[in-house]
Amino acid sequence: MCGRYSFVVEDALILERFGLRVHTAIYKARYNCAPAQDLAVISCETPGEFRLMRWGLIPSWAKDPAIGSKLINARAETIAEKPSFKNAFRSRRCLVPATGFFEWKRNAHKTPYNIRLKSGDPFCFAGLWDQWTSGDGEIIRTFTIITTSPNELMAEIHDRMPVILRREEEQRWIARGPGPSLSALLQPYPASEMEAYPVSSRVNSPKNDGPEILEPAVDQLPLL
Repeated sequence: MCGRYSFVVEDALILERFGLRVHTAIYKARYNCAPAQDLAVISCETPGEFRLMRWGLIPSWAKDPAIGSKLINARAETIAEKPSFKNAFRSRRCLVPATGFFEWKRNAHKTPYNIRLKSGDPFCFAGLWDQWTSGDGEIIRTFTIITTSPNELMAEIHDRMPVILRREEEQRWIARGPGPSLSALLQPYPASEMEAYPVSSRVNSPKNDGPEILEPAVDQLPLL
């Protein structure tokens, strides 16, 4: 799964990389993005801007918004059939910008790792979004991150990884229209272009959201 990520980019690089102008009222650097938070995404509905959406998909037909806490991720293998995701896959796809993500290696201590591109460049997860309306008319937009089988690097840490899109695939992903032909994009990112290193347990708490989150743990070796 993918339960935490970071998105730390200067405004000028956001303009260069994504072609978007941002304002601090909408976007700020986030080192420890967590479920149930409002985070920046780029949707098929508004491809020219960041939009804040809550992490944890609430399908439009849901009776209880609490379902969002169970839908922070969607498995690539089943999104075309699962009731919670199939409509969003057809017409409500989004990009979730990031500079890295965290995963916990299942050992005696559940060691957290930061995983990122070796280039240090920002990238986008493939995501889905939906809109839910409460009984009193409040509109809540939410999103989920799609996961797939792990590449060789991630297999040393966890049995799933988020889908990272190639830059040239991003606009195709959020283009309007049916989604089935896009399933081919939902593959593991090449391990040769990624790196992972252990970080401290400070990342365990969403309250910790500063640059120290990304500092390597001094007593453990990175995965190359």
